[in-house]
Amino acid sequence: NERRQLNTVFPAPFMHHDIRVNLKTGVLGIVTGMGSVNSAASIMALGLDPRFDLTQAYWLVAGISGFDPSDASLGSVAWADYLVDGDLGHEIDAREIPAGWNNGYFPLFSQGMQDKERRSYSLGEVFQLNEALVDWAFNLTEAMQLPDHPSLAATRNLYTNHPVAMRTPFVLRGDQLAAMTFWHGEYLNQWANEWVDYWTLGKGEFVSSAMEDTGTFQSLTYLDNAGLANKQRMLVLRTASNYTVPPPGKGAVENLLQEQHDSYAGLDAALENAYLVGSVVVDEILNHWDTYQNTTPGE
Repeated sequence: NERRQLNTVFPAPFMHHDIRVNLKTGVLGIVTGMGSVNSAASIMALGLDPRFDLTQAYWLVAGISGFDPSDASLGSVAWADYLVDGDLGHEIDAREIPAGWNNGYFPLFSQGMQDKERRSYSLGEVFQLNEALVDWAFNLTEAMQLPDHPSLAATRNLYTNHPVAMRTPFVLRGDQLAAMTFWHGEYLNQWANEWVDYWTLGKGEFVSSAMEDTGTFQSLTYLDNAGLANKQRMLVLRTASNYTVPPPGKGAVENLLQEQHDSYAGLDAALENAYLVGSVVVDEILNHWDTYQNTTPGE
């Protein structure tokens, strides 16, 4: 709010949080609330609010996330091409998993993780963002030198079995898995990679784990169908506040309980880098609105 001077408040009792706007620049900010249920409700409420015309708006989702240490380091920033839902599915208790299965979770109405025919239709399990727009945003920010916070080194240096996790923060391209359950550990990290691979037909790469983004895009899809928004103008930027697996020598439960909310090792860096990288895109759009108002980058 402070840096973007979102000083005008529009009360929104029908949403998770009031709406804040900079009337001069046209930048609008909301907090959707945690989970895909809250995000879907908030975005739908905003899109139906008669006080705003969002037909030409760009939508930038920026938030912290758990990252796969195989792909990125604390404080790193990932632009997503695919948003995959981790809730729609069947689950068998771990003690009853059939022989040869890696886990007890498989797609809704499927015959298991190897059921390729189930991927012929989607009930909201996977969404692909506008590839040209993601290309544009990534190319605009890829070379950014992100600040390295002193607090990051102590944690990332523990991940001796993940060389990428030991790097200083950087900008990458990687996909988002949204699930209402805050999961953690090696086995579920393997499931996440397989789940994203399955739903994206091998084109996606699981990088970030959060809770909201499929709900956001589902509502935006409905708003697009109604002519109230343009889903081709949505970007998802997630930043690494923590890792999705513990470092060597530490158990999943111990690590998860140690890192809660304000104690995330990369929280401060993730928040700052989300703002820094997101601002480059926001400023480019604002400074060239005469171009981007009617033409989406990449068109």
